Amino acid sequence: YRAVTMSYGYSGDSILNSMADIGWMVLGFVLASRLPARAAVALALAFELFTLAMIRDNLTLNVVMLVWPVDAIRQWQAMG
Repeated sequence: YRAVTMSYGYSGDSILNSMADIGWMVLGFVLASRLPARAAVALALAFELFTLAMIRDNLTLNVVMLVWPVDAIRQWQAMG
């Protein structure tokens, strides 16, 4: 997987980064449980589009590159 994605050469997160990921995940679950379904979906889509635009990486691209690696996506991500 890492050989065909933007993550090539990545060796792992720090403990602080992993703890922050867990904290944001918990916050996301809390928000999703309290927001109306449409608002939760809209927020998730907004975050996907934001990370796509800002860092050329998001969950959708990771899944696509895992299931069916696309060379054009890999090249586009490498340019950023």
